[in-house]
Amino acid sequence: MARSEFIKPDIAQYVEAHSGSPDEVQQSLQTVTRERFGARAGMQIGHDQALLMEMLTRAMGVQAAVEIGTFTGYSALAVARGLAPGGKLYCFDISDEWTSVGREHWKRAGVDDRIVLTLGPALESLAQLDPNLQFDLAFIDADKDNYAQYFEALLPRMRQGALLLIDNTLWSGKVLDDAVDDADTVALRNLNNRLVADPRVLVVQLPLGDGVSVVQKL
Repeated sequence: MARSEFIKPDIAQYVEAHSGSPDEVQQSLQTVTRERFGARAGMQIGHDQALLMEMLTRAMGVQAAVEIGTFTGYSALAVARGLAPGGKLYCFDISDEWTSVGREHWKRAGVDDRIVLTLGPALESLAQLDPNLQFDLAFIDADKDNYAQYFEALLPRMRQGALLLIDNTLWSGKVLDDAVDDADTVALRNLNNRLVADPRVLVVQLPLGDGVSVVQKL
């Protein structure tokens, strides 16, 4: 399920036809999310993004990953599948209703033992982890006005060369329009400007989904 509005429909259709398809568990997770949450199902990442996340996780040999904002668990399922043997994914979210759907499907996929889910404010939960725990991969997909705080909290916990994936950084193209000044758009625009000027990281912004910034700690 490719969802980028920044790519021409015929190209998107071709790309989808020449990429891996969702399996039975992933199809079920998409369906249940749509049926239970209606318009909010748009918060679920597309399958193309999930494939990229799984492949990056596997290629990097990720042992420890972290996710801020889990929703119904599609991205967590992707990362968990790509983890190296013995690897763990630490997920933070505030909704038991949303994540209960994820837990059901993680179990069906046989990866529930790789995922540690904590409900509550992410910054507080992150601060309670072992201070020596270093992450190889991070994914931020939560409340946009706190993205900069999440990034700053995670960066010291990332090993050198680790990747942080930040979702929704194109925000339906609104970040390009200076006349749009709602809090979420301003927060994302400021973050994008901040990341590209940050000497601690290297960043590439991809027109995948609603925009995904791939940030590497130098």
